[in-house]
Amino acid sequence: MTSGSNAARKTMIGLLLAGLGAVALTAPAAAQDAEERLDRIEAQVRALQRTVFPGPNGRFFTPEVDTSADAVQPNPVGVPADTALTDVLARLDALETQIARLTARSEENANELAQLQAELEETRTAAAQPTGIIVPPDERAVAVAPSTPAPTPAPAAAEPSPARLAAVQAIPKPSTGDPGEDDYTYGFRLWDAGFYPEARQQLSLFLERYPDHPMRSYGRNLLGRAFLDDGKPREAATQFFENYQADKQGARAPDSLLFLAESMIALEDTNRACIALAEFGDTYAALATGRLKEQYDRDRSRVDCEG
Repeated sequence: MTSGSNAARKTMIGLLLAGLGAVALTAPAAAQDAEERLDRIEAQVRALQRTVFPGPNGRFFTPEVDTSADAVQPNPVGVPADTALTDVLARLDALETQIARLTARSEENANELAQLQAELEETRTAAAQPTGIIVPPDERAVAVAPSTPAPTPAPAAAEPSPARLAAVQAIPKPSTGDPGEDDYTYGFRLWDAGFYPEARQQLSLFLERYPDHPMRSYGRNLLGRAFLDDGKPREAATQFFENYQADKQGARAPDSLLFLAESMIALEDTNRACIALAEFGDTYAALATGRLKEQYDRDRSRVDCEG
């Protein structure tokens, strides 16, 4: 988003400078030329505004700065009223204000995404830390004083029941000659059958073994879904964000951005859910009206991003 915001900002600044050149012309013909150029500038700024301020249901927010003739500021003392040059100056002032607000909004979105990435990284790091303290056998007598109760060991993971083991084993693993794709497909079948922990184990194995496989974007996205569908939205958010960041052109990167928004909704983090949805609308405009339109509309209907 940062590079897109910079490009938009440079475009708007260039347009503003072009409009300022029109002010230097004082003759009636020059003022008319400036008027025409300003009309073009305003039209393009409105188009840029729709990119930065997407609204719900295919509509867009009303521009924050009204540059119409009815909204211009009063003429300075000593300047004739209702002149073409006066109108040009007033409208340029309004455009400058609008550019500043668009720039600020773009930078806020970029900062929010960076903060979200940092927080998800902290969550992943914390989840990887051991929960207990391992004390060497010859130091236990010193480390644990009589007045200090020994820490309660974490409960061991429950062994799967024989029925579950049999059900998992009944799911066939394909053999197509592409072992990487076979590993992914087996993980998909486990997820599709509702065996989420087993699916996560299989998909993690696939990503570890085949980091450059063409199905890697599918694998990372499905790993996130195996967390989200199992009621673990925080862990899911990490996987979805990493899949989007790793390769924004990946086959399932746009899907991961929408599922990231759903994870944030599950965590009741409206602000970050809206950021993910806005990023999706900016980055994947064609998919927002195509393959992923139904999911995009559904996710936007679940959260109020206008407040």
